[in-house]
Amino acid sequence: MDEDKIVLKGNKDGLNVLIDMNAFKDFSDMLEKLEQKLSRGKRFYKGCTLKITTQLKFISERELRKLKDILFEEFLIKDCIFQDIEENESRIFTGVYEGRTKFFRKTVRSGQVINYTGNIVIIGDVNPGSEIFAAGNIIVLGSLKGDVHAGVNGNDKSIIAAFRLEPKVLQIANIMTRAPENDEEPDYPEVAKIKGNTIIVEPYSPNKFI
Repeated sequence: MDEDKIVLKGNKDGLNVLIDMNAFKDFSDMLEKLEQKLSRGKRFYKGCTLKITTQLKFISERELRKLKDILFEEFLIKDCIFQDIEENESRIFTGVYEGRTKFFRKTVRSGQVINYTGNIVIIGDVNPGSEIFAAGNIIVLGSLKGDVHAGVNGNDKSIIAAFRLEPKVLQIANIMTRAPENDEEPDYPEVAKIKGNTIIVEPYSPNKFI
């Protein structure tokens, strides 16, 4: 069915589009169908972030540029992110120290949400009211005071580390903990990880985590 070829889902972060390139004759066929589908709600897309998940091996760099130009110029999309569907097909991210890693050189402010299918490194603070989700590890070179979830796809080997580890909600894989009330936080880097069936927090030691 045509509806299964291109699936659109909106959320608070923007618009997610899942495209099955195997269902189209070629790139031009897909582009025509995508434009038709997006045109139905054109007025809602202005200024939003569009995340496209598809088989990138079937799309050339020139075709990607053409697709971006159309999205930016005709639909006034603010940002466009491409993700390879073959890297995202229901598998657990197993990297702990290696693997896909995204760096954010900024302070994450209240209301902001960051979600990535690998490791996340934030060079800056994570303010209260923000949310960070990673399939791998989360490392914050600053204060971590927002809600944070590492190993979202089930990787219980993931860690969460920060210069000042002060999250309101901290979760690794399927285990969650909350910050104790009125607890004085230490002024040194800490690492949270799963041990047994609980999350423990330890002072950072290079000898333990290299």
